[in-house]
Amino acid sequence: LKGWFEGLKLGWIGDGNNVCNSAILASALVGMEIVVATPPGYEPDRGVIDRAIELGGKLTLTDDPEEAANGADILYTDVWVSMGDEDERDRRMRDFSGYRIDEKLIELSDDRSIIMHCLPAHRGEEITDGVIEGPRSVVFHQAENRLHAQKALLLKLLG
Repeated sequence: LKGWFEGLKLGWIGDGNNVCNSAILASALVGMEIVVATPPGYEPDRGVIDRAIELGGKLTLTDDPEEAANGADILYTDVWVSMGDEDERDRRMRDFSGYRIDEKLIELSDDRSIIMHCLPAHRGEEITDGVIEGPRSVVFHQAENRLHAQKALLLKLLG
């Protein structure tokens, strides 16, 4: 990557869920552009969008995954069916069918892009096996870093 957050482009592809909302706010705080591609009706929280704009964030909302992936330094996704939404599984699988991070989308991203997912992943749904196991994936490093952050938080709270 370029080494700094400013000037980076994060392409979020999938559900405008809590992880997406956090990515939007984090991007605004560090000066990173974010392009969020969701199916119609699955957009991020309006309050989060408004707050990111207030913070000076560079945010684009689209329903086109290729727009989000085009030139992105980071491609990020999460599950299509979150806990508590299991009764919506069939509908969500139809609605999100074109929002999978696959090799085709990676080809549109920057040559040195990385792939992120907060896990657990449903392989073959929001991300392909080849992508999550591929050379650009930092998914498992991301999970390891989360472990250390959680340990530090527990130490602070209980120590």
